[in-house]
Amino acid sequence: MRPTAAPLPLSSGGSRSTVNKEEKPVLRDRDLREPLFLYLEERFGKIRILEEKVTGKSRADVLMVTEDAVYGIEIKSDADTYARLSRQVPDYDRYYDFNYVVCGTSHGLHIEEHVPPYWGIITAELSEDGQADFYELRKPVRNVKRDLLKKLSLLWRPELFEIQMKHGMPKYRDRSKEEVIQRIAALVPAKVPEQELDREISGLLLERDYTKAEETLREFRRSETAKKLDSVTDPEERMALILFAEERKARLQKNRKKRKRRRRTSI
Repeated sequence: MRPTAAPLPLSSGGSRSTVNKEEKPVLRDRDLREPLFLYLEERFGKIRILEEKVTGKSRADVLMVTEDAVYGIEIKSDADTYARLSRQVPDYDRYYDFNYVVCGTSHGLHIEEHVPPYWGIITAELSEDGQADFYELRKPVRNVKRDLLKKLSLLWRPELFEIQMKHGMPKYRDRSKEEVIQRIAALVPAKVPEQELDREISGLLLERDYTKAEETLREFRRSETAKKLDSVTDPEERMALILFAEERKARLQKNRKKRKRRRRTSI
């Protein structure tokens, strides 16, 4: 006689319970960031981390500044897809000296198919104590596609002014930020080695004080307007400069009020 299988245990509700396979833990973006920053600090030493930086038409998850280079870092957690990656890669390539993609275990087998061979790859997985562990699957190679003009655009106008003063350049008070960037880039390599300019850019980003950002920019613009007024003798031109400064002040105040309203709404 064929033996019969033992009946499955009954649940508290009286129905037969089902045996669920153990679900694999999912690493999400919020699980990766802080442990990743600690890993990068141990890996590279002195660094500065800037998050959510507008990069062309994309937004870089992380911008890491070392003493001589700027790294773009894209995070692909287990909950992410590759949908936007093909568009993000060219934007990262234009701005940063090196690029990394950081991915969860679900992407580990196929991530190399979705980023260029000169991108570095860092994989993340959960350790037994529930923390994210990181492993450098592939080191990045210096990005030859990086555009120096785009990299310089990461700097604020007062920071560009510091580079101008260091190299004895004119102040270009009447030039746009884009024109000033072009003049600085033209120094390379005849007058300034590119490696030296890279270190200067990194130094400014490492020292940037975001708590004083608005004040720094406002003071710079105010001083530039004052210098222009001192050099202008034509009454109509002086009045035009004063009106321009007043309009800009009004726009800044209006934008600050909008930001405050948005913050109150979000709360």
